[in-house]
Amino acid sequence: MQGEADPLADSFPRERPARRILRDETLLVLALSLGASGVSALISFVGSVTKPGGLKDQAATLNASAAPGRPWLDLAWQLFGIASALVPVALVAHLLMREGRSMRTIGFDRGRPWFDLGRGAGIAAVIGSTGIAFYLAVRELGFNLTVVPEALPDVWWKYPVLILSALQNAVLEEVIVVGYLLRRLGQLGWTPGAALVASSVLRGSYHLYQGIGGFLGNMVMGVVFVLLYRRWGRVGPLVVAHTLLDIGAFVGYALLAGRVDWLPTA
Repeated sequence: MQGEADPLADSFPRERPARRILRDETLLVLALSLGASGVSALISFVGSVTKPGGLKDQAATLNASAAPGRPWLDLAWQLFGIASALVPVALVAHLLMREGRSMRTIGFDRGRPWFDLGRGAGIAAVIGSTGIAFYLAVRELGFNLTVVPEALPDVWWKYPVLILSALQNAVLEEVIVVGYLLRRLGQLGWTPGAALVASSVLRGSYHLYQGIGGFLGNMVMGVVFVLLYRRWGRVGPLVVAHTLLDIGAFVGYALLAGRVDWLPTA
């Protein structure tokens, strides 16, 4: 939390890196993570809108099998994908440490667990209910693909992998798009308003593969998350909220798909 003593503070130089170094560092972190995902999502979206038929008749599958019919190999690929996706977060931790800071600087630590859990659960409850309604509405209007949150085989590791995938998404996005990016943009002299827009548009961009609804919905969520981060000085509650939202989407779809009329399936 801001204002707390940093245990690494006396171990590294306090000098701020040159503006060019900070800029290049930020671009490289994004190019290795969610910035690249944004470009990939844009290409996917162009492919979807130029394909014959409406968007809602196409599917965007998230957690799919990597080795159909070979469950142990599939599990190895799933765990490898989750672990490798978190490498940019380790890079951010390293860069903060070189700066003389730590992940505590952005509020990603175990310092206030009950605060993070309580606030995160509250955020998830509010956003989750409105998010489902928004998705169903924009899909029906033809602005969104049918999102298939999971298409894993019915094996013993299915639900643990879905939960780990949800946690990985949350940590990657909130640490980089909120905590790290806002810190670096502030150091580069961006105004709070411009940084909020950049963070929110980036969040929307890598969800564009879902369609216009995925872009707009996540951009609005990005605005809310930035405002809450600035109020609390912690990404911890955002990670909790995002994890719960994705668990609800992944596990909920696995349990309800084909069993309820209101949930679209591919």
